[in-house]
Amino acid sequence: MQTVGEIKQIHKIIREQKVNGKKVAFVPTMGNLHAGHISLITKAVEAGDFVVSSVFVNPLQFCEGEDYGEYPRTLKEDQEKLKDAGCDLLFAPPVSEMYPRAKVTNVIAPAEITDTLCGLSRPGHFAGVTTVVTKLFGIVQPDIAVFGKKDFQQLAVIRRMTEDLSLPIEIIGMETVREADGLAMSSRNSFLSEPDRKTAIAISENLKKAKAQIESGNKDFAAIEKSGRAELESVGFVVDYFTVREQATLNNATIDDRKLVILVAAKLGSTRLIDNIDFVL
Repeated sequence: MQTVGEIKQIHKIIREQKVNGKKVAFVPTMGNLHAGHISLITKAVEAGDFVVSSVFVNPLQFCEGEDYGEYPRTLKEDQEKLKDAGCDLLFAPPVSEMYPRAKVTNVIAPAEITDTLCGLSRPGHFAGVTTVVTKLFGIVQPDIAVFGKKDFQQLAVIRRMTEDLSLPIEIIGMETVREADGLAMSSRNSFLSEPDRKTAIAISENLKKAKAQIESGNKDFAAIEKSGRAELESVGFVVDYFTVREQATLNNATIDDRKLVILVAAKLGSTRLIDNIDFVL
């Protein structure tokens, strides 16, 4: 696996691959990789001929007071994991390479899909996501891009952006990879204290409970949301949202919707965790 940090290097390598008829599959990350990330690489290896990943902690998507400075940087370990998983090329640029000017051209997705859920509590976050992903798509020029469903709103925003901008890229969403006890794998899990780590499984447990209620015929979504929030608050979470939505639009679910997703964002101590469960009735 080759690691490069300059955009012009990536362009040269990708041009050679395209000339040779290779299908380029791309997995963007912020590093500190775990098994969830590696599952995305595995899918990219399966779906493409030449696999590119990126490790870039994007300052634009961190809001004021968030953990940009503390976000784990583990490039050496990440390189080994990517190499072992079959990645062909790693793009690991410095901030100055990605954003050489103080003022950046932003790509902003429609408000109805970004000014809700995480977008309400993290203003500007999704503009940072869409901007960096659009830039990475332009740099790597992939045929396929693979993202995890754990960041379900992010995946929905990227799908919408890709469609609206007519980008010739197939977006693949992969199921969330979980620890043995059900906790969704996340780079931020390392911030949890030992007691909080044990408490954190309440998120996945309450998601499964809410899903079972809906599948059994309960369509009182407001009551299900209220109960889920209360359950998490009772064990120490500060809940941002516990909500039932329609998958594609992220609008509040109605009794006629069939493709649903239950989403949670909550803080345990100083660590903000997100998770979701999607299903079809």
